[in-house]
Amino acid sequence: MTALAAWQNFYVIVGSSAGALIGLQFVVLSLIADSSFAGNDADAGHAFATPTIVHFGAVLGLSGILSTPWDGIVAAAVLWGFVGFSGAVYAVIVIRRMRVQAAYQPEFEDWLFHVLLPMAAYVTLAVSAIATRSYLREALFGVAAAALLLLFIGIHNAWDAVTYHVFVRKQGQREGKQRS
Repeated sequence: MTALAAWQNFYVIVGSSAGALIGLQFVVLSLIADSSFAGNDADAGHAFATPTIVHFGAVLGLSGILSTPWDGIVAAAVLWGFVGFSGAVYAVIVIRRMRVQAAYQPEFEDWLFHVLLPMAAYVTLAVSAIATRSYLREALFGVAAAALLLLFIGIHNAWDAVTYHVFVRKQGQREGKQRS
């Protein structure tokens, strides 16, 4: 029995949540897509919507990796370390995308939830993979904390996007139609 066996229920719950939220995010994006928006919204989507799916996908992937019946911890640590490194690189890509898009001026909260917190979660994954050899118990808690953080970031960002489109964009469309 590996150290991961004690984490099975945690990753079943977290992974199931991430999977369900990915599906819900696609439904929401489909509903929002019916609206008429400006042409530069694709860049904003790459900066704000795509990372939410990536974070949910990372949590789902981590849950699969950590629910697999490994003979030891090394293979799992290498994989979650790769997720952490890749996620940190992706956070840098998100920075560029947020700066390039012109549909929305990011505020501090946007930088916090789309760059800083995801970067912290992904760096935690990478560092915990390295620490596994000497601090296995702490490393596993680090992975769990990163997975939960990414799940909550995704929930926050999905809710933020929905409220923005419902209350800001729809209101702007209504006001534009009233003026016409």
